[in-house]
Amino acid sequence: MKALGGLSLWDLFPSSNLVRLVSGTERKLKKLHLEADVILEQVIGDHRATRAAAAGGGEYREDLVDVLLNLQESGDPHFKLTMDNIKGVTLEVFLAGVETSATTMDWTMAEMIKDGRVLRKAQEEVRQVYRGNQNVDESNLHELKYLDLVIKESLRLHPALPLLFPRESREKVEICGYEIPAKTKVIVNAWAIGRDPRYWAESERFLDCSINYRGSDFEFIPFGAGRKMCPRLLYATAIVKLTLANLLYHFDWKVPDGIKPENLDMTEVFTLVVGRKSSLCLIPVAYDTVIS
Repeated sequence: MKALGGLSLWDLFPSSNLVRLVSGTERKLKKLHLEADVILEQVIGDHRATRAAAAGGGEYREDLVDVLLNLQESGDPHFKLTMDNIKGVTLEVFLAGVETSATTMDWTMAEMIKDGRVLRKAQEEVRQVYRGNQNVDESNLHELKYLDLVIKESLRLHPALPLLFPRESREKVEICGYEIPAKTKVIVNAWAIGRDPRYWAESERFLDCSINYRGSDFEFIPFGAGRKMCPRLLYATAIVKLTLANLLYHFDWKVPDGIKPENLDMTEVFTLVVGRKSSLCLIPVAYDTVIS
């Protein structure tokens, strides 16, 4: 992710063979490609072995890789999948879903730690919904209404991709006195829109509010909107919510000695996504969920 989001001399002079050789970027990217290819080969090989074992009568739950392997083995002449296709789709889903989800979870935990009231309220909700259970699963996630609001607020303040992927205007328009011709490349600043005081004045802004992040409310578009909005929206939000619910259910959280929660460093750093500059170091205290 650092390689994708970084800037090198080769980006400025892509046609120069001398710069390509001197910068070392190509060599670094080829090395990363080989490392990723080895990992993907192992993942696909493990799936093939597990599928073969399950064919003998064992129980097996399919995932994305299995679906792609099924398509490849179906022999459909109109939909041919090569091994490179399977690797590419798997890597794309992993990179796009994991880094943005991890960044969102990091920001959400940091914001809750800064505001102990929000942290306690979110914990109380999770522990009430899953009272007596040893684990938090997906069965009752829809009941965690307050945690939904917390995640929405985190996405409003800290969209993982503050600058959405470029779009092209279909017709000439005028915005804020500026004329934008047709077929102009446009980059939407989701970070600025989410912090515009004209739309976000109330502190409990998402309570009793129908605004969502599915692209229908243009004042809140952390995943984009329209046909080019993030295709992994449901996957990413489910992973974020399930992970945070587990963290809140099983542990109480506190900052290390000498640090005040309200003084937590929230400085941003920009790579391919916008994360926190400093690592979030917290102390987990185990919570006896079954007895409680």
